[in-house]
Amino acid sequence: MIPGMNPRKMKQMMKQLGMDITPIENVEEIIVKTALGNYVFPAGTEIAKMRMQGAVTYQISGEPEFIAAPPSIPDEDIALVAEQTGTSPEAARAALIEASGDIAQAILSLND
Repeated sequence: MIPGMNPRKMKQMMKQLGMDITPIENVEEIIVKTALGNYVFPAGTEIAKMRMQGAVTYQISGEPEFIAAPPSIPDEDIALVAEQTGTSPEAARAALIEASGDIAQAILSLND
């Protein structure tokens, strides 16, 4: 709402513009997935569905938590690190994840 404007007048103006705003109730969680990770909005986040001139948009009001996606580690990289360091594939995978996929850094960390 616009501060100082009569809510009834605002509703009338929105109707004249062909604008309809509907809140979405009982939201438990919203997850926005991206290549780098997920934005997770918790329960209680406000969502409004807005329809104007045939277009539908959603407005999310809240503070998300960002959860980074684990890096994708190719099997060839795991095998190479395991072979170069004489460790198990599980240890090689863990080192590669810790090094964000950097093979040289993973090898150096396992050789320390």
